[in-house]
This record gives sequence, C-alpha cells and structure tokens, in this order.
Amino acid sequence: MITNDTVRWRKSSVSGGQNNACVEVAEGLGAIRDSKNPTGPVIHGDVRGLLGTVMSGHLG
Repeated sequence: MITNDTVRWRKSSVSGGQNNACVEVAEGLGAIRDSKNPTGPVIHGDVRGLLGTVMSGHLG
C-alpha cells in the first residue's frame, strides 16, 4: 500500500487556481490525494484512467 511516507508525490501543474482545488499524484500513478490535505485520505489504484478523463474534460 502506498503511504505518504513511502513515495514521492507530484503536484498538478495547474495547482493554485481560484478555487485552490489541487491534487497530487504518487510516483508511478498508484495513488492520488488532495494537496491541501497531504495527511488525509489517499485514493489507491491505477489512476491513469481517472486522470485521462479529468484532463479531457469529459466528466459528465
């Protein structure tokens, strides 16, 4: 399991927008977390599909 202490996290390149909604992705794309709450919950699993959907803008 990926923990906050065992991986290097990378912050989104678009972090710091007006609503301050930022995410960080674990090295190897095995997890994602809220950059404003680095000790909070982590979504585990292969997040490439989720990131692809978010980046394409086709959320609904």
